[in-house]
Amino acid sequence: MKRFFSENFFQNSENKKVLEDYPLIGKGKDGEVYLLTPNQCIKYFFEEETCKKELAAFQIGQVSPVIPRLHEYGDHYIVMEYVQGTSLASHIKTEKSLSAELTAAVLNMLDELKDLGFTRWDAEIRHILINEDGELKVIDHKRAFSSDARVPVKLLKGLEKYGLAAEFLTTVKKLDPSRYLEWQLHMQVSENPHM
Repeated sequence: MKRFFSENFFQNSENKKVLEDYPLIGKGKDGEVYLLTPNQCIKYFFEEETCKKELAAFQIGQVSPVIPRLHEYGDHYIVMEYVQGTSLASHIKTEKSLSAELTAAVLNMLDELKDLGFTRWDAEIRHILINEDGELKVIDHKRAFSSDARVPVKLLKGLEKYGLAAEFLTTVKKLDPSRYLEWQLHMQVSENPHM
């Protein structure tokens, strides 16, 4: 496969201007994402250290269906699969509900993160993407090994924003009662550390 950029291409900050030729599709505090082809995008990182953290998670995650395919990387960038579809945040904003099937897929996604050895078993709803086949993909893994989140607090906060956290937890209780109890226990301990 032809490389888009040499590994240390972006060490010269002037070279970043080449990305202006591509559509900007995302921007955050750690970097920017540009669409390179209909199936590939590049995440450019402002800090090399952040890139290294996310790259480590992507490399380990290539065995999992919930991690986008990795195509190329360098000191400040990762070229990965562009997920055609929508974010979970956009989906629930439109649908105003969360089906049992989608809840089961989210639980499976969380299990995948755990099985990969990630210590963060959580994701923000805007970082959970639903592709055209209805499969979930998770992006933004810079804290996969530096954060210890065994309960999906960010996921639940995102669902709460749309009034769907209680519905999600009710479905989790039906689908996986032991996981529901584990989350409840952990959340109670977190809220009352002196209990």
